[in-house]
Amino acid sequence: MSRTKAGSPPDPRGKERFNEERATYTVASAQPDLEAGIAAIRETVKTLKPKPGVYRMLDTRGDVLYVGKARSLKARVANYTQVNGLTNRTLRMISQTRAMEIVTTNSEAEALLLEAQLVKRYRPPFNVHLRDDKSFPFILLRADHTYPRIQKHRGARKAKGNYYGPFASAGSVNKTLNALQKLFLLRSCSDSFFNNRDRPCLLYQIKRCSAPCVGRIDEVGYASLVREAKDFLGGKSSAVQQDLEKQMARAAEELDFETAAILRDRLRAATFIQGSQAINAQGVGDADVFALATKGGQVGVQAFFIRGGQNWGHRTFYPRNTGDLEMAEVLSNVLLQFYEEVPPPRTILTDRELPEQELVAEALAAKAGHAVAISIPQRGTRRKLMEQAQRNAVEALDRRLAETGTKARIHRELAEFLELDEVPQRIEIYDNSHIQGDKALGAMVVASPEGFEKGQYRKFNIKTAQTNDDFGMMREVMERRFRKLAETGEDDDAPRGKGHEAIWPDLVLIDGGKGQMSAVRETLEELGIENVPLIAIAKGPHHGREGREVFHFPDGREKTLPVNSPLLFYLQTLRDEVHRFAIGAHRAKRSRAITASPLDEIPGIGPARKRALLLHFGTAGKVRAAALEDLQRAPGISEGVAQQIYDFYHAGG
Repeated sequence: MSRTKAGSPPDPRGKERFNEERATYTVASAQPDLEAGIAAIRETVKTLKPKPGVYRMLDTRGDVLYVGKARSLKARVANYTQVNGLTNRTLRMISQTRAMEIVTTNSEAEALLLEAQLVKRYRPPFNVHLRDDKSFPFILLRADHTYPRIQKHRGARKAKGNYYGPFASAGSVNKTLNALQKLFLLRSCSDSFFNNRDRPCLLYQIKRCSAPCVGRIDEVGYASLVREAKDFLGGKSSAVQQDLEKQMARAAEELDFETAAILRDRLRAATFIQGSQAINAQGVGDADVFALATKGGQVGVQAFFIRGGQNWGHRTFYPRNTGDLEMAEVLSNVLLQFYEEVPPPRTILTDRELPEQELVAEALAAKAGHAVAISIPQRGTRRKLMEQAQRNAVEALDRRLAETGTKARIHRELAEFLELDEVPQRIEIYDNSHIQGDKALGAMVVASPEGFEKGQYRKFNIKTAQTNDDFGMMREVMERRFRKLAETGEDDDAPRGKGHEAIWPDLVLIDGGKGQMSAVRETLEELGIENVPLIAIAKGPHHGREGREVFHFPDGREKTLPVNSPLLFYLQTLRDEVHRFAIGAHRAKRSRAITASPLDEIPGIGPARKRALLLHFGTAGKVRAAALEDLQRAPGISEGVAQQIYDFYHAGG
């Protein structure tokens, strides 16, 4: 694969597939201009060859408007210069295009995967994209220890072991994990906890662990439990249950009632897992089921996750920018973006034929490393699963539309109550957190009409303000948030992955009263910022009573809302979210400080030497008080390192 901008040679730097950088070529005009867009595209077509690849359409600032893939780049891109018959949506896109960036690939399937990845990264306004900020949880059965650990896992799958999932939610994986602990008695503790036990922990007492840490089960017996767990999670649950029943009957015949009781409890756990599925998926194996519903211009896609014939939950997705696209094309885009984060199963069931279905299957197979079949179920269990997914998709979309109507009404009421010209699309909420000035930090959360934008949350470690001065801390947070934005239109502290684009809020909500409002207003005035609406929310005279909040305006006015007002509840929710985020960040900061050691401050002292010093002297204070000769006698500490430690603590002579 190679990368080019129109008129430039391939970039030899990118060794990793699909690691692309944003184009920097721009032109002066920022206004939509169809002729200018067609001219820019024609210039690009001159440099193209009939090869597969991906193209990006860029606006005057170099921002990505659209990502597309092509079997023949030259033919596909040239189509945009023939405007007759193009949709209004496409014409708007062309009129904003001022440059293109091209990536050639080895195959059309590779181009399809690259397109999905770039859409997920850039979220272009003219592409369908899947808005789902939450990663999916898995169950991990590790393979890097004599006694493997079973645990919940999110994120990159780097640890060695077997991964089972995805599960639709943390709740579904936690229920399954608890039942699996009862069923197979596998340890869930960390290696450090395991290595330092001299007696069984509480999990052994409540029959959720076999206590391999203290030898209550040998290596062979534990390996047998691990094999059973793999069989169960791999789809052989009936065989595992039958084997447990035989073991229980045999123990009862031998009058070993204690063992029989343990096996009975394990069987109950297996029955619980089977009985909590809610969806009959026996015989389906590993499959994902997708059904699409559309209503009122919105689209909902219901997904069921079936692994080993067991239902591991379901989730509804609401893709954006579906516009006037065919629903089959929308579903195809959803699948490709969804499987950017999740390994594809061998079977994918859909409720409609996809465009280029064989190509999509080929691309997913290349990503998964095994064959992937996409089909529409016609009969039997699979057909019943699809019908249930279709019903769920319709019901979920109906609920979504009802909620959206309520949210739209609340946001209109918000604009009216706060005397705003328009409904705010980006609300930033601020709070501070500290304990008597210690480990102080500021927090910002972001909300939009669609909910909280957690990828935009930010923390501000207080650097200059007195950490027992709430007003001073708020001034520092505001200055750091808005100074560079006001001066250059860029934001150096923007969340990772969002670039340095200027992101201005439509409303700033402060958790506080008159003092905080004055601090924020004065700070923004000093920066020359006058057009950002401000409001502060504070509890009223009776602090212990919810619903008595007072809203402070920059001009000194105060307003309240009725206790049973939905708008009040919404504003309380915003305030509570920033409070939760600030406290969580503060606790994490305190935890790091608690586990820190004074030895961490000494240059060149890593974990191994720190451990050796603490084992030899007992405490960091004794290391500080030690003579040079004593330091030299510590194991693993050379004369040079000992001198370095001694000089660090006795720099003054």
